[in-house]
Amino acid sequence: MRAAALRGLAAVAVLAALAGCAEEIDTGAATEDDRYISGDGSSTLFPSEDREQAPAVEGETLDGDPVSLADYSGDVVVMNFWASWCAPCRAETPVLNEVNAEHADQGVSFLGVNIKDNRTAAQAFERNQDVSYPSLYDQSGEIPQAFRDTVPPQAIPSTLVIDRQGRIAARVIGATNYKELTELVSTVAAEDADVQ
Repeated sequence: MRAAALRGLAAVAVLAALAGCAEEIDTGAATEDDRYISGDGSSTLFPSEDREQAPAVEGETLDGDPVSLADYSGDVVVMNFWASWCAPCRAETPVLNEVNAEHADQGVSFLGVNIKDNRTAAQAFERNQDVSYPSLYDQSGEIPQAFRDTVPPQAIPSTLVIDRQGRIAARVIGATNYKELTELVSTVAAEDADVQ
């Protein structure tokens, strides 16, 4: 009983320390009212017959270049929702970079969606993490709203895998790991290989 109480106090102390660090930097992060939550990392692979068409998405990258989901027609697209102020986003970025590099020659493209963030902080995050794929800049958080029937808009990070027909094939709510993401991407890329 006493050990459990000590663990609880330690957890509260860690959370308080983290909260204190977060308050020192103005990154344009979501406010309390936005109620962003961290998912549990659970993944779902949707059967082909149950897949919904992905909404049309367009905007500009963090560097100001125009980009849309339609630009990736015929590719498997891994879309990751992230923010520079999100600690689980930082933790999963090496996984995204690695899976991106391993599947680039298989018609798999990665597209980030940076939400509720300060552009300068987001650009610094991409530089520091050596992110090799573009990210849409969505300060208002409109893009996650378009996917709200599949992923809760307030759950970041979250990742979607869109098949070559532009349908939502898989999702991860929360931070993903190498094994989970590789299995999802490989499965969707293999099933659709004949469509290329």
